[in-house]
Amino acid sequence: MAQMHDNLSPAEGIWSLRRLPDMDEAQFSQWQTLLEHRTGITLSSERRSFLETNLGIRMREIGCSSYQAYYEKIVSGPDAIREWSTLVDRLTVQETRFFRDPDAFRLVSDYVLTRPREQLKKRPLEAWSVGCSTGEEPYTLAMVLNECMEQLALQPLFGVTGSDISKPVIEKARNGQFNPRKLLGMDEEMKARYFRPAERNTVEIVNSIRDRVCFTRLNVLDLDKAPMHGMNIIFCQNLLIYFRRWRRREIVKRLAERLAPGGLLVLGQGELTDWQPPGLQRVPSEHVLAWIKRQTDEE
Repeated sequence: MAQMHDNLSPAEGIWSLRRLPDMDEAQFSQWQTLLEHRTGITLSSERRSFLETNLGIRMREIGCSSYQAYYEKIVSGPDAIREWSTLVDRLTVQETRFFRDPDAFRLVSDYVLTRPREQLKKRPLEAWSVGCSTGEEPYTLAMVLNECMEQLALQPLFGVTGSDISKPVIEKARNGQFNPRKLLGMDEEMKARYFRPAERNTVEIVNSIRDRVCFTRLNVLDLDKAPMHGMNIIFCQNLLIYFRRWRRREIVKRLAERLAPGGLLVLGQGELTDWQPPGLQRVPSEHVLAWIKRQTDEE
């Protein structure tokens, strides 16, 4: 990328400092359609400035002078796949932190602690963080499950999978290093137990937790191809808000299919309203939107 900037002509260099023209309605509609077709994400007209800003930053980086030229580069250019991956990363990465939703993680803890002890001894718990971003949520789930196992005096038989559409954030999550501000609000004892100082003023996850978490790239539109099955816990928070209502329901149906009987599905508050997913029973809670998958007749 640096070489691309070095090769810019003086005129191109001056252009990179100019303000891009406003995106017209037809251009915005074109980008809306592309994003929804490829990712399922919908952008309302109120988010046009968000799209303009992020496209503009990337266009300046590569010396692209118009929205149409960049669109053609994304759709049919020689580096279309790589450039699309870069853009998706810019448009979907969310700011997050450890234990972002304390009520939801308390619900997970209560769920595990009330499961039959013999079940926990026989079969490892499997949890899945959908739309995991840079890894804070799946690592938090691993900490919660580890605490539960210790409280029950059981071996730490559990695994957590984090999935996201963005390849760069998956790579960052695997690295397991974080800015200390990501730990704001965490209990000091938990911080000391699960993190250690790392290079460049960062902190890193201890190996005992890191080894319990794996990451994979996955588009939620491709859930039917996902290898995850028989999951005990599925977390999907702050992701569905980007999708149309009908697609939210389809995603939740797919996730429910991946749950084991008696498994727990946790969504973000307000992400799914006025609809009861088939085969699931709502968890009574004022602060968490969650369901339990009903046991089958054979159970």
